[in-house]
Amino acid sequence: MLKLLLRLIGTIQIVLGLAYLFAPDAFLASMGHSIPPADIHYPLAMLASRFLVYGAGFWLAAAAPEKNRLLIRLMGAIQLVDLAAGLYFTANGTVALGLTAFPMFNAIWIGLVTFFWPLPRQAV
Repeated sequence: MLKLLLRLIGTIQIVLGLAYLFAPDAFLASMGHSIPPADIHYPLAMLASRFLVYGAGFWLAAAAPEKNRLLIRLMGAIQLVDLAAGLYFTANGTVALGLTAFPMFNAIWIGLVTFFWPLPRQAV
């Protein structure tokens, strides 16, 4: 089950990366966000590179979770930051709950899986 969840998380990251890299305006508009100014496409592409590499890393980690404990646990930390940002920007009214609810839900379940799932120990 863990390997399947890690591949699912990796796939989600890769899809986000592809969307932010190749169709950021369409992707953001489809979620109800404002279209960013053209100069913001560069930082979005940098964000996309991180999604893509982390997603690929999760596909590799799924093959041997016991050897990739740090990578998996760090995703839990990423999700904690994502959730905190979602709560902050929703609470101060910058972004509506309708735009943050699904990403925050994902941050919760992905964070729980990656931070608290009992990972097998690497054989010595």
